[in-house]
Amino acid sequence: MKYSGIYSLNPSVKSIIDDTAYDADGNVVEYDNDAAVAEGKLIALRKERNSLLAFTDWWASSDLIMTAEQTAYRQALRDITDTYNSLDDVVWPTKPE
Repeated sequence: MKYSGIYSLNPSVKSIIDDTAYDADGNVVEYDNDAAVAEGKLIALRKERNSLLAFTDWWASSDLIMTAEQTAYRQALRDITDTYNSLDDVVWPTKPE
């Protein structure tokens, strides 16, 4: 999880070996470990959120009309990162039947 945060926060990082980040020329790239862990957790949260949204994409087909509950659920998923920063503490909205 931390490694995805390192890559996200430091685009110049091309490889990580034993927690040491390197650029394309083999130079060491310094990074903030706490920020990398936090960013990695946010990336994991977004990935799970995107997966849950993908399972409901068919609700938004042009020949269907979403219920108010379906619309609210999808919006709550899109807004989840406004409130939560990791999968550790997230409270997912309840998916309507």
